[in-house]
Amino acid sequence: MANTRRARPRSRTAPGNTVHRIKATLRDSRPPVWRRVEMDSTVTLQRLHHIVQTAFGWEDAHMWAFRTPKSRLHYRASHRDPAILSPTAKRLDQIAPRPDDRLDYVYDFGDCWEHSLLVEAVTRAEPGTVYPRCLTGRRACPPEDSGGTWGYAYLLDVLADPSHEEHEDRLRWLGLETADQFEPAAFDLERINAALARYAAAPVGD
Repeated sequence: MANTRRARPRSRTAPGNTVHRIKATLRDSRPPVWRRVEMDSTVTLQRLHHIVQTAFGWEDAHMWAFRTPKSRLHYRASHRDPAILSPTAKRLDQIAPRPDDRLDYVYDFGDCWEHSLLVEAVTRAEPGTVYPRCLTGRRACPPEDSGGTWGYAYLLDVLADPSHEEHEDRLRWLGLETADQFEPAAFDLERINAALARYAAAPVGD
């Protein structure tokens, strides 16, 4: 069962600043894999990338990009195409300022892990609260390089069938001895928030 407790350590966001609450969902995941995260509205898209990576448990080992569904603008780091904008140049409150605004986030252009980011609310920062923080979520992040949502579904089928010809190979690839060591339904809120805490003190442009 998902842990939904909210940690409330000392605030790193000034009272009166606004906070975006975003639900990030891994598109086409069945059952759905998602995270609900709150963050300072002024974070850059570069920082938003790091927050999404940390909240899901990705390893930041591949290329990534943001896209605005309405304007179709693309934001991607270290790119020379003038039509693709720098993610350090725009803040979240400039790109998606209101509730119901959306962003698309793609991680790993080979596996193509597509995420839908929905702004659920924009509120005032709560005194005594550190941002960013994960409020809740569901299910574990798929392993890196597992082939996108289709490949991940196939991996789960292989792990569930000890007689499958790829079963032992997939266990070795994951570094596991038995399939029950892999927990696709696992979600550790406390661990995610401990990892997110490092961004509370980091410069906004990072």
